Amino acid sequence: MARISGALVTRKRRKKILKRAKGYWGAKSKHFKMAKQAVMKSGNYAFIGRKQRKRDFRRLWITRISAACRSNGTTYSIFMNGLKKAGIILNRKAISEIAIADEGAFENLVKKALV
Repeated sequence: MARISGALVTRKRRKKILKRAKGYWGAKSKHFKMAKQAVMKSGNYAFIGRKQRKRDFRRLWITRISAACRSNGTTYSIFMNGLKKAGIILNRKAISEIAIADEGAFENLVKKALV
């Protein structure tokens, strides 16, 4: 049986990498070797970025809650501890949305937390 050339598979593999590198600057979008390195690196950055996005949002929510707490005469840590002791189970995202959208409801939460 005759051997087949691997050209078809190789071309497919290279086209896949070059397609993902489309829009990269200079030779990174044209030359396979450089495109492969750039795609691998961008994949690493994307992986790290998905983890960082979670951290960044949590930090944003805490900052919003802290600002709202200070405007109501308390601190973030005292407020969160009070919520836990009062048995109010809300995540930081929900609390920050309440602090932005409904100041009256947030004041009620602060009162319940400080009692």
